[in-house]
Amino acid sequence: MKKPSHELTKEELELVNNLSDWRWRISNLYYIKDKNGRKVLFKPNIAQTKLVKDLWFMSIVLKARQLGVTTFFCILYLDQVLFNANKVAGIIAHKQDDAKRFFNDKVKFAWDNLSPTLKELLGPPNTDSVGELSFPNGSKIFVSTSVRSGTLQFLHISEFGKICAAYPNKAKEIVTGSINAVHKGNFVTIESTAEGRNGYFFDFCQGAEKAMKEGRELSPLEFRFFFFPWWEEPSYSDDSTDINITAELDEYFNKLRDEHEIILTPGQKRWYANKKRHNMEDMFREYPSIPEEAFAVSLEGAYYTNQISKLYEDKRITTIPYDSTLAVETWWDLGMNDENVILFTQRYGNEIRFIDFYSNHGEALSHYVGILKDKGYIYSRHIFPHDINVKELSSGVSRRKTLVDLGLSNIHTIERTKSVNDDIEGVRRLFSRFYFDREKCGVVVDALANYRREWDDKLGAWKDRPRHDKNSHIADAMRLLVKGWQGHEMEGTRNENKNNYGDFF
Repeated sequence: MKKPSHELTKEELELVNNLSDWRWRISNLYYIKDKNGRKVLFKPNIAQTKLVKDLWFMSIVLKARQLGVTTFFCILYLDQVLFNANKVAGIIAHKQDDAKRFFNDKVKFAWDNLSPTLKELLGPPNTDSVGELSFPNGSKIFVSTSVRSGTLQFLHISEFGKICAAYPNKAKEIVTGSINAVHKGNFVTIESTAEGRNGYFFDFCQGAEKAMKEGRELSPLEFRFFFFPWWEEPSYSDDSTDINITAELDEYFNKLRDEHEIILTPGQKRWYANKKRHNMEDMFREYPSIPEEAFAVSLEGAYYTNQISKLYEDKRITTIPYDSTLAVETWWDLGMNDENVILFTQRYGNEIRFIDFYSNHGEALSHYVGILKDKGYIYSRHIFPHDINVKELSSGVSRRKTLVDLGLSNIHTIERTKSVNDDIEGVRRLFSRFYFDREKCGVVVDALANYRREWDDKLGAWKDRPRHDKNSHIADAMRLLVKGWQGHEMEGTRNENKNNYGDFF
């Protein structure tokens, strides 16, 4: 703008006076497509306004769906490269279709629809290629699904929870490569709905939320936690009068009021009830009311999503003390060079109570026998996969014989399954009888919630077999338990099982 100030129009004068304020710029310069595909001036909503006010160098956002968080960061980072020289902004999307949409409908659309006066002032892009814009000031912005080398000043990762779930290697590359390449004082922002209780996104959220609750001052290399629940969005309300609020939902809404001081309007309750009809067990993940809900259910491709949801609804994760009048049974998954798992259960009526859990790796069998003794429980039997009868090539002695020599009695075995999917279905059928001690067996619940199919990168679909990871060991022990509980014939106690521990083992 080379006109003298007295010749500027009102619009041009306002532009000149406010261009140095990024908060003004992102609320007054950029156009986006709304949910109906119409061109509208970008004005931050409630969630976006909180980000404008409290954005930190490292920010992580746990959110309900469709709150425009990625749109906000596309606009913000485009603005930063336009008005700051020699800066690089990268936006990483979950899928290729998302990357194209973010670039075309958010970044490039915002640039193309800037006022001609401002575009003339900034100058045309040096490059306008697929997924990237670079400008005369030496700055550029790109959108991709992959990690690019080089130093970034601004990095946004969209749906990082989904990336961690489906592409753990890519998630690791993003953390060790891209995030670590953003130096102190620059910006990393992550947003996602929840996808299970493990992976980088879950860990980052947990750490950031803990720091927030402690109220401690953050360093520029620590994440600030943002949570945007569904009920803060004004449009999430329904004026219909024919939506039924079930007694179960009414109890849930009362719990939000009494335990979390979340008071919902009738319209919000109707909206939630309608959404729940369609989202069902995914409601907590897609539209959480509190942070704990978001991670309470599992991820896409998980085997026990419905069962885990019902587990939380029925409050079957609680404090379960050891009952000395009830015998303890143990259920084992023994890996040759892998994680070894022991589940401790007690029967009470129709209930299967998980009172304890232990796992380790790289330890001899004597270590695990010692753990059982140290627990001080009264045991009725110890159930193993049948392959503990196989003799070790190195010693010629089976693991069963080793356990017996170590003093373990009442050993029972179950044949390996011929159909993993049949066993998984058996776990589902028995799940309503499960009760878990919150402190000692929380890791068991988490593993079952995150036990899922293996993802096929080439086909972009879930395979018909479980993914082998840290969750599968606990899930294998659970499948063994179900086979034993459902009356599968087990090889009973042998004479050589007798030992000097009496009823202890």
